[in-house]
Amino acid sequence: MSAGDAIAPTWQEAIYTTLKRGGVRQACYVPDAGHAHVIRRVHADPDMRGIVLTTEEEGVALTSGAWLGGQRAVLLMQSSGVGNCINMMSLLQSCRFPFLTLVTMRGEYAEFNPWQTPMSKATQGAMELMGVRVLRASRPDEVEDLVGAALDAVFEAGEQVAVLLSQSLIGRKKWVRD
Repeated sequence: MSAGDAIAPTWQEAIYTTLKRGGVRQACYVPDAGHAHVIRRVHADPDMRGIVLTTEEEGVALTSGAWLGGQRAVLLMQSSGVGNCINMMSLLQSCRFPFLTLVTMRGEYAEFNPWQTPMSKATQGAMELMGVRVLRASRPDEVEDLVGAALDAVFEAGEQVAVLLSQSLIGRKKWVRD
């Protein structure tokens, strides 16, 4: 781990270790500061593969393809990317693919960007309308257990599950000007 990783909150490290322990071999993502620690850890792990996406719906297809190829995968995304996935999520229901996504929420606690708010309000409902079970972590001590429960539901029971990681976990985002 780099020096920057050493100060990562324990809940972020718990996500990585829970995914690793759960046999996840691929993590696909559109770059996001809220998932940065997990992304760095995945790329540093020779047994895991981090895959950068151009848009979040590619991750729905990638996780489905990984399952068909005998591997477990997770889609890491921000709440603003959920709307991009809705049509592709019909694949999950039609083919009954197991699906796990970890979603960092924006548009909630101390949000400075008004463009984040509409999708934030719609994230849980949109996922549920597409047949995805939603779990929500708002406190650091909930994260490891919820991610572990989601892994079991997805890869043991064949469900589709989203774990929403509250914006209050990540903390205030600051707009930085050069």
